[in-house]
Amino acid sequence: MKNLQFSWETRRYPRPNRSELLRLARRAATLAGLPDDFDWDLGIRFVGDRSMAQLNEEFVGHEGTTDVITFSYFDDPAGLFPGDPAVELIICLDAARREGEKRADSSYAREVTLYLVHGLLHSAGEDDLSPGPRRRMRRREREVLSALAGEFDFTAIFPA
Repeated sequence: MKNLQFSWETRRYPRPNRSELLRLARRAATLAGLPDDFDWDLGIRFVGDRSMAQLNEEFVGHEGTTDVITFSYFDDPAGLFPGDPAVELIICLDAARREGEKRADSSYAREVTLYLVHGLLHSAGEDDLSPGPRRRMRRREREVLSALAGEFDFTAIFPA
């Protein structure tokens, strides 16, 4: 991954340190198995529930909010123009807050990181729509998160 383009579209949560977010995203992309044989850009929009519900309806046709929406354009990397992201993620920070508070083994920062990893795994070809692939994807999420946790302090990148 060459560049990271991100927009922080909520005032409810502190913005991450750009250089640390870039380091985390690059490492997560590598661990997810995304291509490293050409330079590609990652775009991330961090949004709240209201925006996510609108985007979920517009792009996916689903009602209500969700945790992450992934767009991957690796099918035709030659068709990407310089500066265009090969992967775009929309991450809902309100969902990360709710899930992080609900689960004893999680936190807001871990959930945001999980959503980043989840989107990157989708871009690498993982699927979670049926039981077998879903189990594989959950296992891969745990593997990538475990490796990242050994290298990064998620709460320093995504303070609550």
